[in-house]
Amino acid sequence: MPHTLAPGSDILVETEVKNSRFLAAIRRVHSTGDATAFVDEQRRLYPDARHHCWAFIVGDDQARRAERSSDDGEPGGTAGVPMLQVLHHRDLVNIVVVVTRWFGGIKLGAGGLVRAYSGAVSTALDTASLVERQKREKFTLGVGHADAGRLEAELRGRGTAVLDVAYTDRVVFTVAGDATELTGLVASLTSGAGELEPAGTEWIDL
Repeated sequence: MPHTLAPGSDILVETEVKNSRFLAAIRRVHSTGDATAFVDEQRRLYPDARHHCWAFIVGDDQARRAERSSDDGEPGGTAGVPMLQVLHHRDLVNIVVVVTRWFGGIKLGAGGLVRAYSGAVSTALDTASLVERQKREKFTLGVGHADAGRLEAELRGRGTAVLDVAYTDRVVFTVAGDATELTGLVASLTSGAGELEPAGTEWIDL
């Protein structure tokens, strides 16, 4: 199963190889636009650096996954692809990494660059908190306003993924999980009055 960064702050870890500094910055993203925006953000933050190499993988479903990488001026194949391979090796999705390099005056050679860039990403990921992604069935559940607060607290308290809460004449929850488990839980919490309506599937954090 794929994994991604747990919700929270970006990961920033610096390494040094023969006087060159490598700053790996990693963020959880939900679109290719988010990923490219993060690359641009890192360029603006560190305009004095010589290279801003990057790689990203976006999309839970393998058939619709987007992957891109860039060596940003380093010799071809020595930065972006090795970084992307680290993400592949760890089965990561919805993630972008930018490695910013300040040249230290000593050339590393092609093999040295591959090791430096992939190592920077690996070292940063070793500090990260990761969560598994799984596709689960999605349902809607409509309840009266008087019961909504208690029901939401109970659902979240029992680890149910509550994806959305819409307030109209009723309160409609969108939830995801195992159909059998959710049916039993909702029946228990609503004394049999609540009815789940199928609404497709959704990838969620576990």
